[in-house]
Amino acid sequence: MKLFALEAGTSGPTVVLLHGFGGSHSVWDAVVPQLAERCRVLAYDLPGHRNSHPWPETGKPKVAVDAVLADLSNQGIEQFHVAGHSMGGAIAMLMALEAPQRISSMSLFAPGGFGSEINARLLARSAAATTSSELRPTLEAMTGWSTPVEDETVMALATWRAVEGQSDALVALSRSITRDGRQGAIPRERMAELDMPISLAWGTIDNVLPVAQTAALPPQFALHLLEGIGHMLPQEVPDFVAQLIAKTTR
Repeated sequence: MKLFALEAGTSGPTVVLLHGFGGSHSVWDAVVPQLAERCRVLAYDLPGHRNSHPWPETGKPKVAVDAVLADLSNQGIEQFHVAGHSMGGAIAMLMALEAPQRISSMSLFAPGGFGSEINARLLARSAAATTSSELRPTLEAMTGWSTPVEDETVMALATWRAVEGQSDALVALSRSITRDGRQGAIPRERMAELDMPISLAWGTIDNVLPVAQTAALPPQFALHLLEGIGHMLPQEVPDFVAQLIAKTTR
């Protein structure tokens, strides 16, 4: 089965975009056109999500790591920049640890794996949600207080969440991500081994992954704290996200 990626732009460096848990390439909709002006962009649907569903063995992050790296190799792309949000940020970090020679830079937005704390109850509700009435409150809980959750965003998400087996796959994935209400953490000493440029952005009112997980970062991380912003940075502050990725790729 082929991993799905939305492609935009035809020249310049390759930028790989990885969405968070329960999302899809569409979380980058307002970011992609800005990057495509100077980059080739690949916005993936990660294994078990939307156009990359169904997918065997979606319960382990390494499945996604291997799938993305293999797809890029199959396209002849050996060097690239990567940006990841939430779970996609954890996958980006694991890709960098597995194949550091392939990644020119990394931009992370409220990434998973930076500490054991996670809002597991909200994650579980989001995984099981399929209708607009179920999805809206989970999206609002993940979003900063001043950012509206648009009707079209909710309806589009409900459309592909209703596909047969999609919700079951996400519930299984959420259970593998969290154990006893906590997530696995990537050791800081492993992160410190990386020498590519790394930018990290986090909203101060993130209700999924606490901003306190930005503590004790290795010195090569360029940290940006965004006041009054929640967990959904690519949708809450897409201009900032696009600019930070573009700056990190230079």
